[in-house]
Amino acid sequence: MVIRHKAKRMSILFETAQIKNLTLRNRFVRSATYDGMSDLTGQVTESQLKLVSDLAEGGVGLIISGIMYVHPSGQISSFMNSIAEDELIPGLRKLSAKAHEHGAKIAVQLYHGGREARFVKTRKQLPIAPSVIADDPYYKGSYREITEEELEEILDAFGQAARRALEAGFDAVQIHGAHGYLFSQFLSPFTNRRSDRWGGSLSNRLRLHRETFQKIRNMVGADYPVLIKLGIEDGFAGGLTAAEGMQASQLLAETGYNAIEISSGVRGEKYEGTEYKTKINKPSREGYFRPWAREIKKSAKVPVIAVGGLKTIAMMEDMIQNREADFISLCRPLITEPGLIRKWEQDPEKKPRCVYCNKCLEELHHGIPLHCVTFDKKSNRGIP
Repeated sequence: MVIRHKAKRMSILFETAQIKNLTLRNRFVRSATYDGMSDLTGQVTESQLKLVSDLAEGGVGLIISGIMYVHPSGQISSFMNSIAEDELIPGLRKLSAKAHEHGAKIAVQLYHGGREARFVKTRKQLPIAPSVIADDPYYKGSYREITEEELEEILDAFGQAARRALEAGFDAVQIHGAHGYLFSQFLSPFTNRRSDRWGGSLSNRLRLHRETFQKIRNMVGADYPVLIKLGIEDGFAGGLTAAEGMQASQLLAETGYNAIEISSGVRGEKYEGTEYKTKINKPSREGYFRPWAREIKKSAKVPVIAVGGLKTIAMMEDMIQNREADFISLCRPLITEPGLIRKWEQDPEKKPRCVYCNKCLEELHHGIPLHCVTFDKKSNRGIP
C-alpha cells in the first residue's frame, strides 16, 4: 500500500512579492532599526556587516538599514551611519553585498533628525526645525527655524544620498517620515506653525515629503523603489490626528511613493504615542497598528507594510489574506533572533523569543550598541 502524505501548504507569508519592480523572496521586512554601531566618521563597521549577514541568512526578505543621515545637520549621535559623502560608498557597498550574499534585498533608510539632532550642538550649531515652539511640553532645549535656502540644501542632500544608495548596490531607499524627526515635524500641525508654502494646509505640510520624492526620482530614475515610513498620528492633543495621517498616506501614494510603512508617535522629552509598546502577551495587544494598515490599504494604491507588535504567524497571515497589508515588518523580535524567519518557515507555531521588555531600546538611548539585554549576556558597551 502506498501512503500519500498531504503536501504542506506554503504560507502566503513565504510567497514572493513585489515592491515596484523589486521582487522579494517573502513578505517579511526588517523594520529600520538604529544600531549605534557605526564608527565616529559614520562608516559601516564589521559589527554591522555581521548584523546584516545574520538577518539575511536568517530569512528576511527585505532588510531596511538603520537610519543614515543625509546631511550633517541631521545627525543625532556619535555612532550613526552617514550617507552624506561619496567617500562612504565603498563601505556601504560591503553592507549591501552581505544582504545579497544570502538572498535578501536591502534598502537604506534616509533620515534627517530636525530638532532631535541635538548632536550638532557639539559643533556649536543649533538643531533646525519647521518652527520654534514656545513652552513646548514635549521638548526641552534650544533649536532654530529652518530657512528656505536650508530646505533646498536638505532636499538636494536627500537626492544625492539616494544616488549613493543606488551606486552602493542597495535595492531601494526609504524616507524616515515618523517618530518626530524632520518629516514628522513638518507634517504635524503642532510642530509646524509656518505661514509660508511649507506650512498651514495638509498639502503644504507634505511639501517636504513630495519634493523629496521628486528630487530622489530625478537622481535614481523611474524604476528604483522609493518607500516611506509614515507616522500616522502624534498621539497628543494638538498634534497630527489619525484622520489627517490617513489623508497624508493617500496623498503620498498619489505622489508616487512605492510602499508605505505605517507607524506612529513622536520623540521628545516625553514619549507620547510611540510605537514601542510593551507586554505584547495576548492577541488583543498584538498588531496595534493593524486598524490603520487596514484603512490605508483600502484607499492607497501602493503596497502597505504593517509593523507594530506582530508576533504570530496566524495574525500575520490573516492580515495578508484579508488585504489589510502586503508586507509584515519586524524590529524587536529580530534583535534577539535574527534567524526567526527561517525558524517560522520550518515551524509556524514557534513563539518568538522576544518578550518586548524594551530594554534593548533603553540601552540604545544611553549610547550602548544594539543588543538583546534579556538573552544576550555579553556586554556590547563601548565603540563597536
